[in-house]
Amino acid sequence: MQVQEIVNVMGGRATFGRTVATPMDLQRRIGEGVAVDALDRVARHVYADPAARRMLMNRIVPEGTLKRRLREGRLTPAEGERTARVANVIAHAEYVWRNVEDARQWLTTPHPELADRAPIEVAVDEFGARHVEDILDAILHGLPA
Repeated sequence: MQVQEIVNVMGGRATFGRTVATPMDLQRRIGEGVAVDALDRVARHVYADPAARRMLMNRIVPEGTLKRRLREGRLTPAEGERTARVANVIAHAEYVWRNVEDARQWLTTPHPELADRAPIEVAVDEFGARHVEDILDAILHGLPA
């Protein structure tokens, strides 16, 4: 995925406060602490329902910790990295499906290759995100997925 697509899912310049053009820029900004708003923007990219958004956000950053982060205004580097990982999967799905709504539908529908879990649920950790990306790549290249 291109960095710009990941940054856009996370809220773009409004979230980062400046242009993020390269993978190293993104890594540096995440290391500095991304605005907590990035997490909400990622969740909004997938879910319209506030309860579903909150559930996804709490899978990325636990509820008690998220309350503190909302007061502080920034995610830790590890939390920012998890948020960016999910944003990357969302951007990848949008690229494969070439349509935001189709990508949302796919991301939130249980998939047999994921033990009947929705791809967005699985994508919150490194191993799960890679598995979801592999499925998306198979779809992109016309392979069974």
